[in-house]
Amino acid sequence: MNGVKKFIDEKKVHLAFELSLWCKGAFALLEIVAGVAAYFVPQQRLLTLVLWVTKKEFVEDPRDLVANLLLSTVQHLPASTEKFAAVYLLGHGVIKLWLIAGLLRERLWFYPAAMSIFGLFIVYQLYRYTFTHSVWLLLITALDVLVIVLTWHEYRYIRSERSAEKPGPLL
Repeated sequence: MNGVKKFIDEKKVHLAFELSLWCKGAFALLEIVAGVAAYFVPQQRLLTLVLWVTKKEFVEDPRDLVANLLLSTVQHLPASTEKFAAVYLLGHGVIKLWLIAGLLRERLWFYPAAMSIFGLFIVYQLYRYTFTHSVWLLLITALDVLVIVLTWHEYRYIRSERSAEKPGPLL
């Protein structure tokens, strides 16, 4: 009975691991798209797009938090920051997508690499948080922490399963 419970729990943990990877993968794709857009789309066009997207929100509530935050961010984005953000988003997204692909394919060496790199992302995000106080950075960091914990668990589980599959020496 205990073995069945453990098996079910492992399935749930594995499902949570895969779901977290798919979420991070979706974020990574969005980062890549945002990075390309930030690099190639002029700030005025971006401002026009944000105004068009948030127009209805401003009509309903001129103090709408999300719409004002989005508008303020685009209005106060210096050109140098825009290019840095573009390169950062593109690089961050590509690296994450590459790591996630390796994890989904259960390549063992990707697990420690992903945990290390996601850990570095967390350090940088917390550093950036000290300047920006962005709630988004905290949410992304929380997801990264969850993914690292699940990755560690999955890594240990897969290693133990693979070592159990290897036949021992014949006596």
